[in-house]
Amino acid sequence: MKWKKFKVKIRTEAEDIVISALYDIGLEGAQIEDKVPLTAAEKEQMFVDILPETQEDDGIAYLSFFVEEQEDGRLALDGGAVSAGEIQAKVEQELENLRMFMDIGEGTVSIEETEDIDWINNWKQYFHQFYIDDVLVIPSWEEVKEEDQGKMILHIDPGTAFGTGMHETTQLCIRQLRKFITPETKLLDVGTGSGILSILSLMFGAQQAVGTDLDPCAAEAAKENMAANHIGEDRFRVIIGNIITEKKVQDKVGYGCYDIVAANILADVLVPLTPVIFHQLKKGGVYITSGIIDDKEETVLEAVRAAGLDVLEVAYQGEWVCVTARKP
Repeated sequence: MKWKKFKVKIRTEAEDIVISALYDIGLEGAQIEDKVPLTAAEKEQMFVDILPETQEDDGIAYLSFFVEEQEDGRLALDGGAVSAGEIQAKVEQELENLRMFMDIGEGTVSIEETEDIDWINNWKQYFHQFYIDDVLVIPSWEEVKEEDQGKMILHIDPGTAFGTGMHETTQLCIRQLRKFITPETKLLDVGTGSGILSILSLMFGAQQAVGTDLDPCAAEAAKENMAANHIGEDRFRVIIGNIITEKKVQDKVGYGCYDIVAANILADVLVPLTPVIFHQLKKGGVYITSGIIDDKEETVLEAVRAAGLDVLEVAYQGEWVCVTARKP
């Protein structure tokens, strides 16, 4: 399998908008190279124990997009086949459009042919089985050891964009869920990703789960992980869309019908989410929030209380915080 690599040189401040613009023409999965210092959250989410040395930020970023090359030399893009030159022209046109209202920097595009690497699966070398308390989390490409037979096992393939359960924020959520789940529990999992919180909740004995996510890929990722753990589609469904801003998503999710709402998202998203989610909770329902870096604890607590929820517990792991509250 061969790939063409389209590398775009821009200013770091333009990364997000350029990625969004090029996504619209069919280029996905940008590889970002820049010298912007890692945040505390990014350091926590890296798989490696020794972080790479970084140079002083020079304000320049390189975005690389990989497109599969077919046998006839044309490239597979957005359901069709085009030449490398056609893709380059589209990229250059998008960059010129962006220049009209912002400084994107140099905006040059280069094309390279990459070596034959499985770009989708290469990351798997960094993800191995591990425990969350007494739960063994294991990817499909590893075998369950003899001594682990009979234990609670979560089979998870996170994909390239979703969580594995290794992060402290996910583990904090899981421990809180175990405290409150009953055989009657109906769970709403906001930002479900790979579906790990919903699937584990069902394994812990919950009756039903609904997940929401902004990324359309979440539905397929969660479906595959449901199948791997023998979870029927009648017990867990995923709704794609923004529950904070889209009323149609709120309507599909339903109102006043969840015993537990879990949201393992960044604090800046939890603040606007909390007053919305109040309406999805049953009276007496529990709201479990994580993804909160320690210096954002008070911000989230204020949002929780302002929404009319009673704080039950604040839990910590490393630099991360989990806030659990109840609807009166």
